[in-house]
Amino acid sequence: MPGDAGPPSWSRTFHAFTGAGFCLLGALGLLRFPDTVSRLHAAAKAQALGLLLTLVGAAAQAPARHAPVLLLVALFQLLTAPITSQIIGRTAYRTHGLDRDLLLRDELADRLAREGTPIHEPDRPERDEDSER
Repeated sequence: MPGDAGPPSWSRTFHAFTGAGFCLLGALGLLRFPDTVSRLHAAAKAQALGLLLTLVGAAAQAPARHAPVLLLVALFQLLTAPITSQIIGRTAYRTHGLDRDLLLRDELADRLAREGTPIHEPDRPERDEDSER
């Protein structure tokens, strides 16, 4: 628009489409990657970057009064994505949802052994109530 004091429209469009592209790649990674750890990277890294780029494009387009809301969305994403990934990764580790032979260094096994926290034995699968329904 003539007289617009914000960034050029190509910059806003670039950020919005690049962010959407990263979100799309993150979604494809969730569908295509073979194991939990790889899927966590797709969900946490690509989705977070995609959302942040999309928010930058939206903040450049939106009136200034909407900037605090967009900033809160970005902060919420940056605070919750790593925590959620940590919880999912730890659950996958404890329930043998990942191949431990592919890990280069298994620091969690050493820590759990020091603390005396048992890990479920892979020989005896636990009863899955969902599959019995």
